[in-house]
Amino acid sequence: MPDMSSFREAVTAWAAGGPSDPPRRLAARLPVRAVVLLEGPSDAAAVDALAASRGRDLAADGVCVLPMGGAMSVGRFTQLLGPPGLGLRLTGLCDERERPYYARAFERAGAAQQEFFVCAADLEDELIRALGVTRVEELVRAEGDLRALRTFQHQPAQQGRTPQRQLRRFLGTKKGRKIQYGRVLAEALDPDHVPAPLDGLLASLRTS
Repeated sequence: MPDMSSFREAVTAWAAGGPSDPPRRLAARLPVRAVVLLEGPSDAAAVDALAASRGRDLAADGVCVLPMGGAMSVGRFTQLLGPPGLGLRLTGLCDERERPYYARAFERAGAAQQEFFVCAADLEDELIRALGVTRVEELVRAEGDLRALRTFQHQPAQQGRTPQRQLRRFLGTKKGRKIQYGRVLAEALDPDHVPAPLDGLLASLRTS
């Protein structure tokens, strides 16, 4: 029995110009009912972590969480996976600046009625605001990165920036750090203070 990672890999290869048949067969065998279109792996880490904290197994529910490798790819993926292609339900999470790309892609794919969710700046900003600077710094300390954060905060380019903006930029200063903290910050969220875009996304994926 193929797993959701097999479907995700097949779709990614398909979007890059690979064969069209394997994703279709895998979608039928799993079966896949919905795809969450995300910019990158840090967003996927946060979505998966929050779902797990709520006792949800998205793959078992037929939901594929799909990092696209950049928001500019959303048009291709909506065509391949939405009504013109596999006919799957589409949703997603994007930054405010990416809203026009998502809206246009969903409309062109005949999926304008299907909802996606928008972060005010980006997902990292939403998570930091939800947790608060003090709590995020506690988590950075627990992950062994506090010294690196303090060094970063003392750089001339960071002077005059708010602690929240400094934290947001810090998460992108090392390869893999945004993925690491996408999971860590999402796992630390209070159930009553989940950022609205993430909360809305998971609520939209309930099976019923």
